[in-house]
Amino acid sequence: MGGFFGTISKTDCVTDLYYGTDYHSHLGTKKGGMAVINDVGIKRGIHNLENSYFRTKFESELKEFHGKSGIGVISDFEAQPIIIKSHLGEFAIVTVSKIVNLEELTQRALKNHRTFSEVGPEGTNATELVAMLICEEESIEKGIENVYDRLKGSCSMLILSKEGVYAARDKLGRTTIILGKKEGAFAFASETSSFTNLGFETEHYLGPGEIILATAEAWEQRKKAFDKMQICAFLWVYYGYPSSCYEDINVEDCRYRCGASLAKNDKEEVDFVSGIPDSGIAHAIGYSNEKQIPYKRAYVKYTPTWPRSFMPQNQEVRDLVARMKLIPVKKLIEGQKIAFCDDSIVRGTQFKDNVGILFEYGAKEIHVRPACPTLIFPCDFLNFSRSRSTLDLAGRKAILDLEGAHDKHLDEYATPGTDRYYAMIEKIRERIGVTTLQYQKLNDLVEAIGLPKEKLCTHCWDGSSWF
Repeated sequence: MGGFFGTISKTDCVTDLYYGTDYHSHLGTKKGGMAVINDVGIKRGIHNLENSYFRTKFESELKEFHGKSGIGVISDFEAQPIIIKSHLGEFAIVTVSKIVNLEELTQRALKNHRTFSEVGPEGTNATELVAMLICEEESIEKGIENVYDRLKGSCSMLILSKEGVYAARDKLGRTTIILGKKEGAFAFASETSSFTNLGFETEHYLGPGEIILATAEAWEQRKKAFDKMQICAFLWVYYGYPSSCYEDINVEDCRYRCGASLAKNDKEEVDFVSGIPDSGIAHAIGYSNEKQIPYKRAYVKYTPTWPRSFMPQNQEVRDLVARMKLIPVKKLIEGQKIAFCDDSIVRGTQFKDNVGILFEYGAKEIHVRPACPTLIFPCDFLNFSRSRSTLDLAGRKAILDLEGAHDKHLDEYATPGTDRYYAMIEKIRERIGVTTLQYQKLNDLVEAIGLPKEKLCTHCWDGSSWF
């Protein structure tokens, strides 16, 4: 995926920019970049993060950055920020995006004799393409609207210019931008968790398609928000940092409610509940509180020498590294009936390996309770994971086993209570080798988040979506 941070201040902003961007490290593992603007122009730095963290990569060169406004980004994909010189002036841009019609827009640009200087995983650097669309118009605001009109998928962005810092949230609000304020400075972030220790208070949650320009003195709305919203529900389930809020709804608190819903619908009697680190822990605490049974850490996470769990290119090696980070506590497991909460089951292979170890260590029963429904549809709107192709999903593998094809009767398989739904769950249970498997119901997840269903993107579970 990715996350960004931008700030503008009456004094030098580099320290806030450096740490604010670093607070988005949980959202990306491949590329990190910062840009600041000063009297000389725009100073930019980009680093590969696959073998280390953003903070360690930029620490030694911080002295080279000076300026009162800047933007930073951490991404799983293209190198950013991009610096553009055009009739709109010189500006830097970062995006969190997934452009479904990237090739179509690339060919359109080439037919208009445009050129691309940057490279991304899919050939065209998506951020450069967005900048090109902006420069087709006579103002930055009109240019952003051009992006909204032409792009399919999602795109939120920050633009650093001599006028100030522009923030534009995705047209349907699938990703987030939050405005923070402190004495003499404003900041934009993907995660409110980046504000707390830097002294910023949440000032405003940008709405879908809203455009804001901030200077060191004030901020102003340059385009009103659209009425329709489809914010990704998975932000609360997994990707969001526990202390963050989206739409003024806290991630950790939402996960407690998810776990409580799982407990209310669970008739199994277990000795204790445990969470798969990290995001499964809050779900398990909510389960424990509701069911009034102990919460214990049957797995602990070891991270000092494993900074990047999915850094290797080979999937088998990625699975091995991810498994090596989780260490089971045998003394807690032996002879016990255990409920395990996790954020989701994507492919199911890692869960299968972990479950095997638990039974080897003497677990009597293992009951798995994912905090979201079965993933049946790959994400078309956010670059959360390139591994989440259709046939990678545990739900689709089960459907393939049952139907001889992975795309039959998907509505029935996505609907709890149908015969096909139960058959799919049983296939997944058999594959990962647990005693019972019970997923969260979509209605319960929506209720735990606290927004109306129509304001949430739930495409990966039920196939519903808007472009």
